[in-house]
Amino acid sequence: MHSVAITGTGVFTPAQTITNDELVAAFNAHADLFNAQNADAIAAGEIDAKPHSSSEFIVAASGIEQRYVLDKKGVLDPTRMFPRLPVRADEDPSVMAEMAVDAARQALGGKDPATVDLVLCAASNHERAYPAIAVEIQQLLGTSGFAFDMNVACSSATFGIQTAADMIRAGSITSALVVCPEICSAHLEWRDRDCHFIFGDVATAVLLERDDNLQGPHFKVKSTRCATQFSNNIRNNDGYLRRTHDQMDDRRDMQFMQNGRKVFKEVLPLVSKHIAAHMADEGVQATDLKRLWLHQANKTMNDYIGKKVLGRDPEPGEQPNILQDYANTSSAGSIIAFAKHSDDLAPGDMGLICSFGAGYSVGSVIVERA
Repeated sequence: MHSVAITGTGVFTPAQTITNDELVAAFNAHADLFNAQNADAIAAGEIDAKPHSSSEFIVAASGIEQRYVLDKKGVLDPTRMFPRLPVRADEDPSVMAEMAVDAARQALGGKDPATVDLVLCAASNHERAYPAIAVEIQQLLGTSGFAFDMNVACSSATFGIQTAADMIRAGSITSALVVCPEICSAHLEWRDRDCHFIFGDVATAVLLERDDNLQGPHFKVKSTRCATQFSNNIRNNDGYLRRTHDQMDDRRDMQFMQNGRKVFKEVLPLVSKHIAAHMADEGVQATDLKRLWLHQANKTMNDYIGKKVLGRDPEPGEQPNILQDYANTSSAGSIIAFAKHSDDLAPGDMGLICSFGAGYSVGSVIVERA
């Protein structure tokens, strides 16, 4: 069995941002418009009026202060409330592939793409059914070997890392790029007060290589673990069967939906127990961990998990959050945290990457600075 290391990371960040204040102004204008257009039905008790949102509500509920998006104008149009992206010809790079290539080149850090044996595109949604986005990325980058797509929702990055690491350990490949291009703004329901603030857009990349006397900074992949447990509490019913059903033009369940209270109640113990069992099986104590890079969905959730894992409140810097700037970027969040908050660790320092979400799913990766 071969050893595996993370030798590079990359983050593509869109140029446009939406602050909470901007988002709230657009949402409240949309709510007023909806309530005016449906005044009779609301008065008759047939439908509920849409309540206003507020920046204070968003920060208290999530810790999010802003988000990056590919298209700001469409999202902030009260008569539209979703992004407007130009149609691209089949001969042009797809949006997801273009984002992923940018992040992947950062992760390569000047290394020859032809030395990469696998491209794994792991994301919560893919902009088409086929051909695989990963194969397009392979073509654009000029990597060798093969490529395929993976979807385990918000856990896609850690599931992708385990998949690639297992192939390297087994000897079937020597290196892999795990890319997570997330256009979450396209499947978020911006017109729903309960979730309109949650997501942002981004792409990340992780380069994994066989650890054969590697030179330069890298993290040894000590252990990986993944788990799933079915739940409908985070769901999106969009898919290729859409046109086989009647009245599918603008159904609420065709975008992101979640039962937030049940997710909190069920996911937090699931993730905490998963991490504890992974650490116990590997002989890792809480005092061994210098850093936790957690899924960036909600600050309260991360604070709870950090306290459970460490047995105390995390010190500043031990459990870095980036969600205040990026919002929830699905599978990419924990990798953004790792990419931006790992360079300061000393040789021998250990940390844990963990992502979790729909499925339910949870994946964890224990790493050590070489």
